[in-house]
Amino acid sequence: MARKILVVDDEPDLEVLIQQKFRRKIRKKIFEFYFARNGLEALEQLRSNDDIDMILTDINMPQMDGLTFLEELLKLPVIAKAVVVSAYGDMDNIRTAMNRGAFDFLTKPIDFGDLEVTIDKTLSELAVLKKGLQARDALSAIQQEMELAGRLQQSILPSSYPESPEISIYGKMVPAKEVGGDFYDFFFIDDDRLGFIIADVSGKGVTAAMFMGVSRTLLRFTALQGLSVDKVLSHVNNLLCVDNEICMFVTVIYGVLNIKTGELSYANGGHNPPVRMRNGSPIEILPRTGGIALGIMDDSEFEAGQAQLAPGDLLYLCTDGMPDAENEAHEFFGEDRLMEELDKMEENSPEYVVNRTYKLVTDHVAAGPQFDDMTQLAIQYQPNI
Repeated sequence: MARKILVVDDEPDLEVLIQQKFRRKIRKKIFEFYFARNGLEALEQLRSNDDIDMILTDINMPQMDGLTFLEELLKLPVIAKAVVVSAYGDMDNIRTAMNRGAFDFLTKPIDFGDLEVTIDKTLSELAVLKKGLQARDALSAIQQEMELAGRLQQSILPSSYPESPEISIYGKMVPAKEVGGDFYDFFFIDDDRLGFIIADVSGKGVTAAMFMGVSRTLLRFTALQGLSVDKVLSHVNNLLCVDNEICMFVTVIYGVLNIKTGELSYANGGHNPPVRMRNGSPIEILPRTGGIALGIMDDSEFEAGQAQLAPGDLLYLCTDGMPDAENEAHEFFGEDRLMEELDKMEENSPEYVVNRTYKLVTDHVAAGPQFDDMTQLAIQYQPNI
């Protein structure tokens, strides 16, 4: 495709000279020249030919001079590079032209050898600029898609909480990027049993988010079959191991709480163990049951743990993005501090615990970057409270 060059000059002989000098490149459709006698005509040309690549403009012209033209050019949605032509030694005007966006300059009388070199250099610079703009536009489109994916992912997480007097639930997931690999979920298996999940997929970004979606679907679907907690993780693990060529894995806690009796059954697939919070008593980290992250090795065995919740007890679960959060000095928030802060909470309602813990962690991080997704889930057993 021919590169389009607009020549703006009130000397009619220049058009003839350029057509003659570049006749071979014109015939080969390497260059295509347009001509205007002043800035006003040039603006009209640009409005009807918005794909002009380069503008070669004189400074001293009637009706609209080159400096005014350059000023008006800035208002148009064109990417063309401008080169000004001026008398030798007229540095004041050349400096003004450069300040108004001119890429380069030539002096009169025009040396056509120098002009050809300048055209090649200008068009090469324009090609680099256009590639940069294309990359920027592509990145902007990707960014918009990522933001949409992030909103879609957040919509997958539970947005309403069970209207049951026996329990209170609150969850929060803040991804490190537009989309994340953490998730939480909860659902009733039957009238008495509440299933709940918190999980952390390896890696970050789109790949982790896709694996997150698959993992969540498999876990929920399998759990709703009513299998024991250890069997649910075993079954989902085998499914995730099939054709897992990218070697993704997910750490997970899956638990079932009987909201009538307070009986809790849970299984751990390589995740941080749940924490039990009680009013007036120290916190308790529930025993870590046997089991590795899902997706690593098929036919892995998982163990079920048991606990009895008393009225008012709260289960707190989080992903490692909470204790592993770093500040600018690369200091972790830390497991010990997390446990200490949970132990001295002024109240243990799920929403308070989750939001208070999140504030403590983000205050620690301060201006530092968020390296990992931060996800929490809190469930309080509250019959007759």
